[in-house]
Parts: sequence; structure tokens; C-alpha cells
Amino acid sequence: MPQLNRSTHPAPVLPERVLQFGTGVLLRGLPDFFIDRANRQGLFRGSVVVVKSTGGSTDEFSEQDGLYTLVTRGSRKGQDVDEKEVVSAISRVLSAQEQWKDVLKAAQNPHLQIVISNTTEVGIQYVEENIFQNPPQSFPAKLTAFLYERFRNFGGSKHKGMVVIPTELVVDNGLKLREIVERLAKYNELGKLFNKWLKYHVRFCNSLVDRIVPGKPDADIHGQLEQELGYEDKLLIVAEPYRLWAIEGDERVREMLSFAGADEGVIIDEDISFYRERKLRLLNGTHTLTVPLAYLLGLQTVYESSTHPLMRPFIERIMLDEIAPTVPSDALGDEGPAAVRAFANQVLDRFQNPHIEHFLLNITLQQTSKMQARNLPTLQRYVAKFGQAPSHMTLGFAAFLRFMRAVRVEEGQYLGEIDTSSGTITYPIRDDYADYFYRRWQQTETGDAGAVREMVRQICGDTTLWGTDLNQLTGFAEAVADRLTDLLTQGPEAVLERQLAMV
Repeated sequence: MPQLNRSTHPAPVLPERVLQFGTGVLLRGLPDFFIDRANRQGLFRGSVVVVKSTGGSTDEFSEQDGLYTLVTRGSRKGQDVDEKEVVSAISRVLSAQEQWKDVLKAAQNPHLQIVISNTTEVGIQYVEENIFQNPPQSFPAKLTAFLYERFRNFGGSKHKGMVVIPTELVVDNGLKLREIVERLAKYNELGKLFNKWLKYHVRFCNSLVDRIVPGKPDADIHGQLEQELGYEDKLLIVAEPYRLWAIEGDERVREMLSFAGADEGVIIDEDISFYRERKLRLLNGTHTLTVPLAYLLGLQTVYESSTHPLMRPFIERIMLDEIAPTVPSDALGDEGPAAVRAFANQVLDRFQNPHIEHFLLNITLQQTSKMQARNLPTLQRYVAKFGQAPSHMTLGFAAFLRFMRAVRVEEGQYLGEIDTSSGTITYPIRDDYADYFYRRWQQTETGDAGAVREMVRQICGDTTLWGTDLNQLTGFAEAVADRLTDLLTQGPEAVLERQLAMV
């Protein structure tokens, strides 16, 4: 079987107009897909040069000349969807660790206009460092170094400014990234002229991405798809039909982002708060609050979770009864609460797509940061509105604490364990705060309800984690401690059964 590349699937060679930080499936299943679609319609005529910021090889991209197949499966407007298309938007992939000079050289490209990124929520953080390292460590420092190289090469020309669109799931991601880049410019003494160019000629846009792209399917499905396609594709990914990329910008931004006209899923608006709030709270917030409990039950995927006889009503109640009523009224749009509820029901349908193999364990990456960003405002609004802690969110938070309980550390990897009907499962805890929780659990006698309560009180009161003292939320910490004790002594299934029966 031949391998997918530009010999077997010829594609036009287009000028590199986009620099992309990240090789992840979300970027390939959404922005790169939109750009490819625009190229086919003659609306953009530009390719994407990708920077792989983390370690690891770029060989798979090189072997396939940047080509990959996007399989879209599910339903759209009541109709089944099964589409397969080769995406040819990526020109090449550069390793930041090994090819940093080539990344900086790309800054000299006069055709380049746009920067896109997805480095997870923890990527947009200020790290005080020298941007002239080879390479800088943090993503914002890499971006600052790239922009400074472009500024120097073109003499600060206003015609060589850029539009920067981060897609990390952080509120006001564009504004926060701009602030960090400006701080790095000051720390590295890059000069007033660069700061002026940055201020007037580099546009940072808040944006929001929404599409479930779990990535490469399991070996059996992958092999079946390759047989249908007639070629080998190591980069093949699967996505749902629903897609949204909302970008905050004006007419100038719209002109530069000409790819937006290729698909109704791209929205450019001066205010995207409505799209951001409903997605961040209802879809992502629900994931973060329910995935740990589903995993503790021995489930593996979102589909299994959303069709499970206990998890399905739990997911529905936490989304419709506790999260939806807290979405701020100024973010509801013209249709008000009805629009939020309609979106929530649409999300529930998306969770139940049998063609999307979205692994729960992948969703737990950086779970602590996600909990803080996605759910703390919801929790605070609920308590302020109803005067009590939300019972389902409380159980979800307790399950999160149980999931973060590492039993041992091997080669720097924190490992947790759960007992299921099929045996003990060991799982990795991939979280920057894994050591923090490991030490907390090591100091706690799990059979002592008082010790568990004290641990919960300390964790909830840690303002470095949450930015606030969660002990101040009426009844929250106490209820979390009770649910966590129940999970430890009775198991998740018994606790969830009782939870659903009580409410």
C-alpha cells in the first residue's frame, strides 16, 4: 500500500503565509482544515509552516510532505456525515529544539502575515527568560524572539506587521499573550521602536476554537480506514462535523484573514464573549467536572461516559441544572437562556457521537489548570445565585481530587490507581501540580475522615492554586470532603447511585 505524500496526491506549492506553534490534532482539524478549504476555493492561497515546540521527531510530517487525511464522522442537521479529505495546508514542520535558526529565518519571509498557536492552557504564562536562547523555553518567549527578528529584518516596517491568533482555551487569550510579549520585550530591553511596532502593527486577537478532534483512531479502525482510502497515512485524524473558530477582530483583521470566507464555521466579530462563555463553561467545564468520575468508574471514552446509565444523567444534570443557569446574562446573545440551553443539548448530542473515540485520559491533561479556568467562575456564580454549593459540581470536584491521588512515582511520572471489575488500572497523572497533590495525599490517612477533611480544607484554601479561598464558598469544602470520603470508602458507583437518587 503506498504512503500518502505529494507524489501520490499532488498539491500546489503555495507561499508560507501562516506560522503555527503546535502540531496537535486540534490545530490540524480546525485552523489548518479551514485554510486548506480556503485554498481550494481560491480565497487564501497560502500555506502553514509549523513549529513543533515540544521534543520528538518530525519525521512523520516529512515523510508525508505535510499531508494528512481528515475523516469527519457524525451527524449534521439530522443527516449522517462520513467525509474523507486530504489536507495539504502544511508546507513543512520545524523542530524548535533542533531547527530554531530556521524558525527565525521564517520571520524574514515577506509573505508571512499570521501566527496561530495552541500550547494548552499552561502555555500562555509569563516566564522571565532571555529570548536569545537557542531556543527560548516558553512559547511566549519563542513568539517574542520571532517577532523581534521580523522587526529587525524589515526595519520596523508597518507593512510587515502580523495578526497573532492564540487558540489556547484561556479567557482573553490574545490580550494575555500580548501582555506577556510586552513584558518579555521590556525584560530583554528590546527598545522603544520595537515596542512601538508591536503596539501599532501586531494585532493580537482573542479567539475560541470548538471541535472535538480526538486524533488518530485505534489500530483496527485506522487499518480499516486505510483500506478504504487505498494508502497508508500515519497522520490520519478523525473529527466531528461540528466546527467553530470565533476570532475577535475588525474589518482590517477580516481582510487579512481571507480564509474566513471559506466555511461558515469561521466567525470574525468584534465581541466573541457569547461563543466563549457558552463553550468554555458548558462543554469544557462539563468535561473537566465529569471526566475524573467517569474514569474512576472504569470508563475509557466520552462516548462510553455519555451513554453510561449513571454517568449520562449526571452529565446532563451538571450541565443543564448547575452550569447553564450561571452563564452571565450579558453573554447570552439575543436569544437569552434559550440559546444556552439549545447549545447544551447540542453538546450532549456531540458527546454521544459513536464515531469519535475521545479518550477520557487525554482530557485529564493539566486537569488542575483546567479546573481553575473553566469551573471556578461557574462555582462562584452558582453559590452567589443560590446560596449553596452545587451538589453535582461538588461530587465532580471530589472525584478530581481522588483522580489526582498518585500512589507512586516512576522515572518522574506520577501514577494513580483505581480498582475496577476487570482489575486494577494504573494511569499517568499528567499535570504540573501532580507533585503538589502527591505530597498532600502522602501526608493524609485516607481511612481517617477527619484527616481527609483537613486535606480538603488546605487544598481549597490554597490561593496559589485557585486564586481565591474556596473555603469561603458556603458549604463547598465540607461537601467536597464528605463526597471524597465516600469515594474512598464506598467506591464511585455506589456514591453516584446515591447522588442521583438524592437529587
